[in-house]
Amino acid sequence: MAVVSNRRSVMTLYSGSNDPYSHRARIVLAEKNVAYEVVEIKSSELPEDLIDLNPYNSVPTLTDRDLVLFDSRVIMEYLDERFPHPPLMPVDPVSRARTRLMLHRIDRDWYQLLPQIENGSSAEKDKAVSEFKDSLMSILPVFEAKPYFMSDDFSIVDCSIAPLLWRLHTYGVQLPKQAGPISEYMSRIFSRPGFKESLTSAEKESAPSL
Repeated sequence: MAVVSNRRSVMTLYSGSNDPYSHRARIVLAEKNVAYEVVEIKSSELPEDLIDLNPYNSVPTLTDRDLVLFDSRVIMEYLDERFPHPPLMPVDPVSRARTRLMLHRIDRDWYQLLPQIENGSSAEKDKAVSEFKDSLMSILPVFEAKPYFMSDDFSIVDCSIAPLLWRLHTYGVQLPKQAGPISEYMSRIFSRPGFKESLTSAEKESAPSL
């Protein structure tokens, strides 16, 4: 990925080339129009500076001056507070708490299935794929009710959902015909300039057919 330049700040993101956790951090950076350098990690061979920075040797890892962050949700919320415009989190405490709870549910209900989908046995993968599809379909009215997920405005929740939906075909999740509202939501999210800018070469190659 090219280095983004001529913007408001310079920070470094160590990012997986095709990793949904890294992807959602990149979406926030793009939506915020933040200048950053990216160190793209394409294999298990981590650069020495990342190993020194992050005790978990994981991506994404964000450095901003002397600050080092290595949890994707912490990174996303930090960026929203560090660069408040446009806001991706609600202003009032109640709505912010509800947003954080939704992010927690997305991680627990969907992201937690990824190890089984990507590395599990055939039976484990089939079960996880079925659970993921059923979970999406169970909240179909949510995708239909508003332009974005439970909101009239693009939010940090959309940043977290988008990388998963981009990879549905890669994960083997085939949505039925009645999932039209989800497909429309996907088209709306994927057409955003920030989302397009967030994609790595590897992610562009795996583009879904909508």
